Amino acid sequence: MIVIEANILLFIQEYLRIPLLDSVFKGITALGNAGFIWILCTVLLLCFKKTRTVGWMCAVALLASLVINNLILKNLIARIRPYEVIEGLKILIDAPHDFSFPSGHTASSFATATVLYMTLPKKFGIPALILAVLISISRLYLGVHYPTDVLGGLLSGVAIAFTTVYIFKKKRLV
Repeated sequence: MIVIEANILLFIQEYLRIPLLDSVFKGITALGNAGFIWILCTVLLLCFKKTRTVGWMCAVALLASLVINNLILKNLIARIRPYEVIEGLKILIDAPHDFSFPSGHTASSFATATVLYMTLPKKFGIPALILAVLISISRLYLGVHYPTDVLGGLLSGVAIAFTTVYIFKKKRLV
């Protein structure tokens, strides 16, 4: 599997990277740094009574993603970053200092975006999901994650979102 993933990342580097996209994907990935865009969205939702419950769901999903993905799974699995293993792969941003699996950017993005998609009108949920997809793709484009890191983050984030929304509805907090 690692050979297939290496070939995907090297293909992206060789055939898809261009200076304009380099800048675009650096900017997109920066939105996900430390969950910035999702924390900002959560704070905004918490400011208004009409969206406060959704804000709390996002906060719970983000916190669960941080604990499950960044504190537990990354350290338990301890997967080395692809640029440290794949000969010739060059990253386009500063090297992250944590482990690779799962992608924390992807997990937090999908945890929050999925909550938004499930609870708000689609005119908000769909753009959130599109941004989550773009942040996820940026991690591959920049060479800092394997495809399975991103897939793991996506699955984890969606599972966390579904669980969060289910708990809020079950406890009649919605």
